[in-house]
Amino acid sequence: MRCGLTLSCCAALIAFTTGVEAAIATSIGSAEVADSSKIRRQSNALSNADLLDSSMHLAQQIAPAQGQTQDQTQAQAPVIPQITAVNIVTTDQGINIVLDTDAGNALNGIVSTSDRRLIIDIPDAQLAGGAFVQDSPMEGIAAVEAIAPTSDQVQVIITGVDNAPTGEIVSNQNGLTLSVEPSSAIVAQADALQIVVTAEKQPDDVQDIPISITAFTEEDIEDADITSFEQVAGATPNFTTYTPGRNFILYSIRGLNNFNFLSRDPVAFYIDDVPNDYTGFLDLDLIDLERIEVLRGPQGTLYGRNAEAGVVNVVTRRPTDEPEYNVIAGFGNFDNLDLRASASGPLNDELSFRLSGNFERRDGFLFNGETEEGVDSESGGGGRAQLLWTPSDNWEVTFTGAFNIYRDGTPPISRPDLGQDPDETDLNETGFNDLDTDSQSIRVTYDNDDLRFTSITARRFSGQEFENDSDGTSLDQFVQFADIDSTVFSQEFRVQSATKDNSLSWLVGAYFEDRNFNVDREGLIFGIDADGPFTSVTRAELEENTYALFGQASYRPIEPLTLTAGLRYEIFNSELDDSSIGSIVGGTTSVTAAFDNESNNGTEWLPRFAVEYDISSDAMIYGSVARAYRAQGVNFRASVPEQLFFDEEKSWNYEIGARTSWFDDRLTANLSLFHNPINDYQVPATNADGFFGFVDNGDVTINGLEFELRARPTQGLDLTAGFGWLDAEYTDYSDPILGDFDGNTVPYSPDYTFNVGAQYRATNGIFGRVEVQGFGKTFFDDANTLDQDPYALVNARVGYDFNDNHGLYLFANNLFDFRPFTTQASFFGSSVITATYGAPRTYGFQYRANF
Repeated sequence: MRCGLTLSCCAALIAFTTGVEAAIATSIGSAEVADSSKIRRQSNALSNADLLDSSMHLAQQIAPAQGQTQDQTQAQAPVIPQITAVNIVTTDQGINIVLDTDAGNALNGIVSTSDRRLIIDIPDAQLAGGAFVQDSPMEGIAAVEAIAPTSDQVQVIITGVDNAPTGEIVSNQNGLTLSVEPSSAIVAQADALQIVVTAEKQPDDVQDIPISITAFTEEDIEDADITSFEQVAGATPNFTTYTPGRNFILYSIRGLNNFNFLSRDPVAFYIDDVPNDYTGFLDLDLIDLERIEVLRGPQGTLYGRNAEAGVVNVVTRRPTDEPEYNVIAGFGNFDNLDLRASASGPLNDELSFRLSGNFERRDGFLFNGETEEGVDSESGGGGRAQLLWTPSDNWEVTFTGAFNIYRDGTPPISRPDLGQDPDETDLNETGFNDLDTDSQSIRVTYDNDDLRFTSITARRFSGQEFENDSDGTSLDQFVQFADIDSTVFSQEFRVQSATKDNSLSWLVGAYFEDRNFNVDREGLIFGIDADGPFTSVTRAELEENTYALFGQASYRPIEPLTLTAGLRYEIFNSELDDSSIGSIVGGTTSVTAAFDNESNNGTEWLPRFAVEYDISSDAMIYGSVARAYRAQGVNFRASVPEQLFFDEEKSWNYEIGARTSWFDDRLTANLSLFHNPINDYQVPATNADGFFGFVDNGDVTINGLEFELRARPTQGLDLTAGFGWLDAEYTDYSDPILGDFDGNTVPYSPDYTFNVGAQYRATNGIFGRVEVQGFGKTFFDDANTLDQDPYALVNARVGYDFNDNHGLYLFANNLFDFRPFTTQASFFGSSVITATYGAPRTYGFQYRANF
């Protein structure tokens, strides 16, 4: 009975197995699979120990009869393919995402979309090596990711910039290939002009910023090879620089300038949130840059350091999560050697670094007949190290250290009153100009969904020592010298709303600055041809402290209207710890004036009000009223008590403007008009010998406009244009010695500036660029007797991009070799006129490589 029962059951089992195999072999439908599962469950319910033993025994007998081994039976079990590689290949239309498997198995995928994402679900697959992520594989696609939501499923997610990309699965016998293209909206944006800035301490499209701003992207900086503030100014309306070598940089923004070097600067210059000090130390090489923003008009309610005329904000490239190397090498006439390099990459999951540096040298532009050599040579460079620590998604800490060392020749001084041309001089003293700077900073940011906190702690040292033959002749008349340094410690805190998407956005901040300005020695050495020899020398120690609270809030009561109010409260203390003016004759020093512990302190409230109205998504108009000032101070060159103090400079700034975009953002056109009456304008005044000795105060009125265009009519072609008009004149000022200057133009304020540029980069790698920079009539003195007539300069650049990583370029600056005056000065009345000239035509080649 037992054997018969077992054989009967085995026969039933064989019949059952044959039926199941036939059912599975002839059907893949869900109903058949469900039926098979049901049969298996019923068979299992009938099992018992005896049946199981007999079945196993019979199975062992049947398997050899079918010619199969146990290993072959196990080999028929399902094997899940392993995706071992994710490759991204760029095409003319988009990208191909190629998935390779370990055994060359074809994969199946299901395509769907969600918001800005294109999603491909791949069942019955595993992802070897963990998740894959690549950011910005092409314009219009923000990221490509491959993840494993479960142990037997893989998802490929392609995220678009504004809309979901489109894609289709292409046949691939060894895995899966997905062909992806940016959406039509994104393709249109490939030709759009969209620039993101942080001018208002938030990432914004530059067209959404209701102020007069000029922004340079990383691509702009590389294409124009911008490495100095002089180049930035040349492409910015109503911003001009005058650089007689690296000895001292003069500048003007909207007619407010640093011609008065005895008081604080009207413009705040920042490099990575670190304020630069004293404009004589500004003409440094700018390298490895991500962005430059020039904000015109008062900015005291958003920035730590007071900014009466505007802010120049320089942002360098950040450390990267992937290894990156950049090299630039160039050579030109005047034996100009230019070397730059940077390296960046991760140290671990939380730390990344960036190192950058440069070296440049050239011979002098100005030939000295006495020594038969160029006297204004330049040589030096600098370096910067950054360490980025991201301990969590919310926290970010950046440590930065930088230095510059320059060993230049004398400033290129000529004597036009003696008939000297721009290329020649006669100096009996060769002279030199040494410049050293170093800075250290720690920037800490915390972000969450509600607010953002920022702290910037910085220290910056700047030192300069120079000596030059200031009479510009072979006579032994007088030599100017100086040994000065400045050390600034600053601390800024900001707390602000996380985004501007809500109807209310806000920012509050605090700023502290301690500045020690040391004049070790400064003066003139008078030679035997100037009733010498004797030396006039000034020594001084000046300490200045700034304490400021600032804030700004914007409220949108209805969708197109935004109202903004801001306020700054500043305390400024200036103290002359010790100063002396004297003369040295035959080794004996006699002091003619000395002051100790003289202070000039003050406070100021600076409100700002603005209204912005969006006419459409592509057009906005705005208006603002803002109070601004330049702080009072103590004059370290004072020779009598009446020259010790000068008053603060105060102004109201009225501005209206419009920012517009056209033709799907292929053209932007922006206009601003401003009116700026200034009370107690700080004027550098001369003593009887013609040298600046103290600061006087007068009234000035400045009116002007700025207009800018950017266009991309077709892919690869970029057009730019800018125009600034300025009327800056004294309305109430009389020089103590030279007389009434009412109606005269403020020095270093050209009545107009313009720039026009065209650039084309072809798909085959050919590159060409030409730009014209023009300047209106400029006066160099309050009496308006020294001037430069209108002129224009032309720069050109051509090259070839071998691929995305290498390029070779030829350049020519000041193509037509025009030599305008950059400075003029008269001493001892008008008997002596010295001048400096712009650089001559320079040309050369440059090689760039990115790895």
